[in-house]
Amino acid sequence: MENAWICGEYVRTRGQELFDATVQHVGITAVSVALGVLVSFPLALLARRRRSVAGAVLGLTTVLYTIPSLAMFSLLLPLFGLSAALVVTGLVLYSLTILVRNILAGLQAVPEEAVEAARGMGYGPLRLLWEVELPLALPAVLAGIRIATVSTVALTTVGAIVDYGGLGTLILGGLDSTFKAQVLTASVLCVLLALAADLLLLWVQRLLTPWTRARRPQRSRTRARAEKVAEPA
Repeated sequence: MENAWICGEYVRTRGQELFDATVQHVGITAVSVALGVLVSFPLALLARRRRSVAGAVLGLTTVLYTIPSLAMFSLLLPLFGLSAALVVTGLVLYSLTILVRNILAGLQAVPEEAVEAARGMGYGPLRLLWEVELPLALPAVLAGIRIATVSTVALTTVGAIVDYGGLGTLILGGLDSTFKAQVLTASVLCVLLALAADLLLLWVQRLLTPWTRARRPQRSRTRARAEKVAEPA
């Protein structure tokens, strides 16, 4: 059927184009989430250490998330031009509200007795953070990364307006040309990509935090070390 929604011939003849768009989509998503984590972590630490600025940090990241994507890209355009950096920067800013809140929630949930015991044993700030607080905050941190990743997979498609949208570029091109098979195929791939990313990160989360799903807590080496610190000498 001419211009049908489902067309095997399109997938067969445009396989390389679909592959390239998927690779670009994955690349933009991965870089954006990674940079988002790197930016969110010090912001979450600052918000936890100084409660006077916590409201400002959380409020600012929330405001950034409410900015429409077209407006966000327009504001960043003078700085980055029509480039992949424009899309990545916008996606990083959108991810902050999710990542900062989850990292902060995880750190705030660390038992105070574990922190005090570690300090009493001579743990410095960096060692305390790395060996005690981060392992105990890991479930919340990984949950935030999962949510941010799936959200970023969806938002990456908006980058099609500057020709750096991965599968979104194919979706927009198909809509402009009323090419139904291209629209549907790229859309399905985008959904499958989000599901695959979520399942992969869920597996990683379960692998790193086995104690969160077992009936009897099964401690990983990292958690066992953190709990050992909390034990009285």
